[in-house]
Amino acid sequence: MVDITHKSSTLRTAVAEGIVQVGSIETIEAINNNLVPKGDVLEAARVAGLFGVKRTSDMIPDCHPMPVEYTGVEYDIRGLEIVIRMTVKTIYKTGVEVEAMHGVSVAAITMYDMLKPIDKKVEVKHIRLVNKKGGKSDFKNKFRTDLRAAVIVCSDSISAGKKKDKAGKAIIEKLKESMVEVTEYSIIPDEQTDIQAICKKMVEAGNDMVIYTGGTGLSDRDVTPQSLIPMLDVRIPGIEEAIRSYGQDRTPYSMLSRSLAGLIDTTLVLALPGSTNGAKESMDAVFPSVLHLFKVLKGFSHDKQTV
Repeated sequence: MVDITHKSSTLRTAVAEGIVQVGSIETIEAINNNLVPKGDVLEAARVAGLFGVKRTSDMIPDCHPMPVEYTGVEYDIRGLEIVIRMTVKTIYKTGVEVEAMHGVSVAAITMYDMLKPIDKKVEVKHIRLVNKKGGKSDFKNKFRTDLRAAVIVCSDSISAGKKKDKAGKAIIEKLKESMVEVTEYSIIPDEQTDIQAICKKMVEAGNDMVIYTGGTGLSDRDVTPQSLIPMLDVRIPGIEEAIRSYGQDRTPYSMLSRSLAGLIDTTLVLALPGSTNGAKESMDAVFPSVLHLFKVLKGFSHDKQTV
């Protein structure tokens, strides 16, 4: 199956539709009056469709098992056609399009099976996805594409040439995926004066974001956050919490991270872990959704201490 461990859970909704066409109006009347020998066609198909939704991952090889949190079945009889519409919802990392279509398929085939003794012209037609919401396609083209960012790696050993940087490059890769231009990539020592000086320089240069990696853990004396906190106009604890929560789901050590998020004027400043996985997971946790910040900054007030 496709690896979805890097994704965050969001509300996902899918609506699918299928049509069962019968051969005569007498069949429709038998359904409506509950005179079909095999029983209540609409109710049996509804129950079968619910089972179909829940068992999708057992039948479709590449589908992930997931918590289905709502399934609704509606019918619309139009002449000789019975339109089955199924809505499926979950809060998970991937969508429920296939679940909705599988549920409709099972409901439609159940109708076919129950009606075939009384109608030899029953057909299952046009199973399709009507719409879906909640995936990354919902957010395409909703963020600005003119944003600029500076990436700063804070490490004594990397700046001394003893180690190679991987965390900073992972951040740059995610920024490029999010259509953010990287204007600066610098490696500096874990020193307060260096951290503050380059932050001031990058803000004055007009960058929309300054993203640090390194110096956020207990072993690093959390030098990066302690250096940046006095410079911030406001903290944004929601971003910090999202990063830690995402990391905590993947490793129990994320609770020790002191990732930081805040604003200097309208520049977003982030201090992320220095490990490659820590930096990558932190970026996955908040990008590209954090870019929504730049749509709401028009109402930003420096009188507030947090946003």
